[in-house]
Amino acid sequence: MSGAAPGPIGVVGGGAFGTALAVATARTGKRVVLWARDPAQTETMSRERENRLRLPGVRLDEAITPTSAIEALEGAQMLVIAVPAQALRGACEALASVVREPLSAIVCAKGIERKTKTFMSDIVRQVLPRAIPAILSGPSFAQDVAQGLPTAVVIAAEDAALASKLAGALSSRALRLYHTTDIRGVEIGGAAKNVVAIAAGIVEGRRLGDSARAALTARGFAELRRFAAAHGAKPETLMGLSGLGDLMLSTSTPKSRNFALGLALGRGEAPDIAAHGKLAEGAFTASALCEMARLAGLSMPVSDCVAAILERKLSIEDAVDALMNRPVRSEE
Repeated sequence: MSGAAPGPIGVVGGGAFGTALAVATARTGKRVVLWARDPAQTETMSRERENRLRLPGVRLDEAITPTSAIEALEGAQMLVIAVPAQALRGACEALASVVREPLSAIVCAKGIERKTKTFMSDIVRQVLPRAIPAILSGPSFAQDVAQGLPTAVVIAAEDAALASKLAGALSSRALRLYHTTDIRGVEIGGAAKNVVAIAAGIVEGRRLGDSARAALTARGFAELRRFAAAHGAKPETLMGLSGLGDLMLSTSTPKSRNFALGLALGRGEAPDIAAHGKLAEGAFTASALCEMARLAGLSMPVSDCVAAILERKLSIEDAVDALMNRPVRSEE
């Protein structure tokens, strides 16, 4: 109806990052529907105005409506999908019943579907054909976003005007969104940097030194750029927020779940317990990334070592020897 108020922004996923994005979006004055599968979780969030399980200490504005009813997302002006990479297909299947008109589906997951070796935007295209895929990525911890600390990320959509519109809709004084049309570059940067972050954590946990961590991060970044170029990404995208920016954050602090996983591995913990119950996307991405690299004829020794360590096919000591004793070559 002409003159009707725009629909709410739908946030799919009741985890820390989904909740943080809901909080940040509500600060812009927009209505938000925050959907999660668990009715008990959403009922508690509605009553206590806090996601005590995933993001304690952050108040949910009254503009945020937590719900487990998928129908509540009907009429949303856009969907922000903040679920793990391996759960994206299932989330899109659930959303298929409510996406009846074209709208943007902004994926925040940083990974590659392990079983099918599929990028996040392609899953949206396969399962939600009416949706227009976009990717949001960059250096951003949920707690920082939720607390309103200055944060900058990037959003990618194939259409430049749409990418700009989405960036404007979600930006606020504390959350700045840049925009690009390079979907593949943004999603590869977010996915591949997690594998390098695990490697950096292993170096730190093994006390191999700051020089080793810097060298490994640089060579891991070279792998990330080669992989992205082979899949049609723009080189400048990988030098931006979703590539170099996110890599710097994820390889520098145990607040990064992937770095923390590597840290535990480096200290001798077994792969099946090193995550301590927390989701580290890189643990799922590593094998998919390496297999895709092999199919493309790419050399990615750092990523290969991470995948092999996670699969218990290689010890950390043997991985270090393998990397340090590769044939001398020019730097690329």
